Amino acid sequence: MEGDERAARRGKLAALRETGVNPYPNDFRPADTAAAVAQRFDSFDTEQLDAVTESLCLAGRIVSRRDFGKASFLHLEDRSGRIQVYVKRNVVGDEAFALFKQMDRGDFIGIDGRPFRTKTGELTIEAASVRLLGKALRPLPEKWHGLTDVEARYRQRYVDTIVNAEVRESFYQRARIIQALRNFFVERDFYEAETPIMQGVAGGAAARPFVTHHNALDMELYLRIAPELYLKRLLVGGFDRVFEIGRVFRNEGVSTRHNPEFTLLEFYQAYADYTDLMDLTEELLVSVADQVPGTRRLQWGENEIDLTTPWRRVSIPEYVAAEMSLSLDAVRELDLDVLREAADRVGGALRQDYSKKYGDAAAGYLLLDLFETIAEPELIQPTFVQEYPVAVSPLARRNEDSPNFVDRFELFIGGQEMANAFSELNDPEDQRRRLEAQLRHRDAGDDEAHAMDEDFVRALEHGMPPAAGEGIGVDRLVMMLTNATSIRDVILFPHMRAEKV
Repeated sequence: MEGDERAARRGKLAALRETGVNPYPNDFRPADTAAAVAQRFDSFDTEQLDAVTESLCLAGRIVSRRDFGKASFLHLEDRSGRIQVYVKRNVVGDEAFALFKQMDRGDFIGIDGRPFRTKTGELTIEAASVRLLGKALRPLPEKWHGLTDVEARYRQRYVDTIVNAEVRESFYQRARIIQALRNFFVERDFYEAETPIMQGVAGGAAARPFVTHHNALDMELYLRIAPELYLKRLLVGGFDRVFEIGRVFRNEGVSTRHNPEFTLLEFYQAYADYTDLMDLTEELLVSVADQVPGTRRLQWGENEIDLTTPWRRVSIPEYVAAEMSLSLDAVRELDLDVLREAADRVGGALRQDYSKKYGDAAAGYLLLDLFETIAEPELIQPTFVQEYPVAVSPLARRNEDSPNFVDRFELFIGGQEMANAFSELNDPEDQRRRLEAQLRHRDAGDDEAHAMDEDFVRALEHGMPPAAGEGIGVDRLVMMLTNATSIRDVILFPHMRAEKV
């Protein structure tokens, strides 16, 4: 059926060209929008509309039409919304009406006309002229939703946003959320930076990078996995408050929570620690929620989220010790035997040989995996998770009272990690030792271990002020604020497997 319709449309296209009509002109300039017309005239009654002599000029796509011989009703949709248009042969003329009959749902048109109200009370524009601005050769689907069409919706987002106004609105909301994030930091005297996307060292996170090659320089480059190390170079360089909103790339699996490229907000503040950022994060997310969607009580999938502050704060050692009936002192001392016994009770992947992969850092990695296994599913309401082991936090400042741990938190909402923050490590000698330990983990088989970045260490040797920094996954934040259960619902063009031809 679709093939027949495409053939019919191509026939109409050929006929238009044969009669000298350009089906793709670019000299029509609309002066009005559907929303502006509605705002001006929705309150007018029939008599008031009859007195309007002004001609309105709009352009957009035909999204529906009903033909009645010598007249037609259609809905025209532009960037602002939809409005009904009435096209009558004895008004536009026989020749123009004949050309109009060659127009289809999906075509772009331009119209001039005056407003009136139909017998059913709908605000409508009676067209004095109709002009084809772009012929669509493929028909729009009548329905573009349901589980059977999910992959097609993601793959052909341009169709999804034509016929599903709520999808298009969700991306307008995404834009407003990002603007709210940007305004928040600009108003607090943060400098918005742009750091390299192609980097010589993939640093700032534990992730596998995408690799490319620069021919002129004959060198391997990596798509950035985080902007962190460059933003901290700016702290060294005298920018006390910096932030960046941009794409990062991680060569990892695809799921409802993960896309190979995603948007990350990172910000750094000199003369602050991670506890200061807890307060700032509460303020930030509440501020954004107050703007989009305009409430602090959110429905996110099956969960009701309450952003009312203050948010819960949880210690990893305290949580694991309490849930697994372990000695808190033994957990804080990272007693590997005690943690192994607990891991054996939980089972699954926790029974792997951590010592073989992580050496003397095994207990730190095991503690984190143990916590994530038993705790993450119940971290539904906003929760700051604190006290991360040094081994899993190579860029964070060591806690002065508990040297096995760092001053770091992760924010969880809806069982998902939303943010990662810590007091920054500005001791260049400690930083070098941490990165060297990461290299040993890499040699032992951890392909996500952090690489050595000699220039970053050199920057720290020039002196970096005490500071705290944070990264927030923008896509997951948008998911929460728009009640999306898959990251693909908030990314315009998510990555998909190649289509089978």
